[in-house]
Amino acid sequence: MTAVLFDFSGTLFRVESTESWLRGALGAAGLRLPESEVVSAARALEEAGALPGGAPPRRVPDELAELWQIRDRSAALHRAAYTGLSRRVPLPDPALHDVLYDRHMAPAAWQPYPDAAEVLRALRERGVPVGVVSNIGWDPRPVFRAHGLDRWVDAYVLSYEHGVQKPDPRLFSVACEALGADPRRTVMVGDDRRADGGAAALGCRVHFVDHLPAAERPGALRPVLDLVA
Repeated sequence: MTAVLFDFSGTLFRVESTESWLRGALGAAGLRLPESEVVSAARALEEAGALPGGAPPRRVPDELAELWQIRDRSAALHRAAYTGLSRRVPLPDPALHDVLYDRHMAPAAWQPYPDAAEVLRALRERGVPVGVVSNIGWDPRPVFRAHGLDRWVDAYVLSYEHGVQKPDPRLFSVACEALGADPRRTVMVGDDRRADGGAAALGCRVHFVDHLPAAERPGALRPVLDLVA
């Protein structure tokens, strides 16, 4: 393998907990809630699947089902889908739903997996080009820059910028072209077997990791180094 594609959320980075997310939004809005209400609201938001990159919805409401399937094709669809889920949870100020959505895009809301920098640096030292291919509705480049990982990424191929979402092989094809890579000599690394597995249709090798909290997954990316030249 002579090129590597990585997913973003759940692969290179992990979003903060739902409770931390809610506390950050409350702080940004200058609101205070009793501790019991914070814990209760965070639990309800997690069950609703309102945090992008967090736990999936327990159940997607019927009125959001169609939107949910295409949420990563544009920034507007992504925001509408996730704020639609969060609005199912009563909060003290309706404006908090947009504050929550904005909070999840902040670099402070994301933590790199412990071995992410190590693996990306090693790939650069070996001359292996790296791309990030993500189903997403916003630009994660500032997150990579804030955490010092952008220096090792050669291309970003984001669903909302192309109107195409994984597992559609067209998104992986764009990434391979951006890197000048032969898909048959490219490995795709991701945590979603359906979405990231779409790269196999081009002939890419696919390596899966588990979507776990960062502290619980210290070294799952390192085996990728054994797959490249």
